[in-house]
Amino acid sequence: MPNQNNIILVMAAYNEEKKIKEVVNDVSRYVDKIIVVDDGSSDNTANAVKNKKATVIKHRINLGQGAALQTGFDYAKTLKPQVVITYDADGQFEPSDIPMMINPILNGEADVVLGSRFLGTVENLGLIRRLILKAGVIFTYIFSEIKLTDTHNGFRAMNLKTLNYIHLTQDRMAHASEIIDQIVGCGARYLEVPVTVRYNDYTKGKKNQSNLNAIKIAFNLIFSRLY
Repeated sequence: MPNQNNIILVMAAYNEEKKIKEVVNDVSRYVDKIIVVDDGSSDNTANAVKNKKATVIKHRINLGQGAALQTGFDYAKTLKPQVVITYDADGQFEPSDIPMMINPILNGEADVVLGSRFLGTVENLGLIRRLILKAGVIFTYIFSEIKLTDTHNGFRAMNLKTLNYIHLTQDRMAHASEIIDQIVGCGARYLEVPVTVRYNDYTKGKKNQSNLNAIKIAFNLIFSRLY
């Protein structure tokens, strides 16, 4: 019997009641199954997901995006998909970019595809945030010797072989650097493709979009690499 879960999308969600239903419905036309990990939300995020393709897993407390993604990965592995996608729950990505993300993997051209807003389109990105993201690119090149154009983009796709190597230990947003290190460390073939990222008042207001949080993450990563 053919695998009905060939394309799985994993989405970490924290207090996304306002957007989660729309985002899940928008991506459902491009994937076979959606795994939403409600990371200890205090709102109605879990109950707002009403889609037959979606499975909701709840954390009792907020553990951070890295931990939520790992929970989704662990469940996805049991379904043995061809491709697993990571996707933000706040609506900043363009669902129609999904085929472009997965096709290189389905065609055997890559094991991992990383979305890049700087190769594609980014709307309403403030100067400070842009500088922080560019600094992340330099940081990754210096410490990991990996040349990418966008190192903290949550839009990714990978095959099952690569997924089986991924084990995130950074619970918070520092997982973005950790996952790149693990992708390269396991010898996966990777490439970047252009994607669209749209910032608005809602996405800018989310804690994980805050410039202060990004700076804290950078200092924590530098400290961990040096010591």
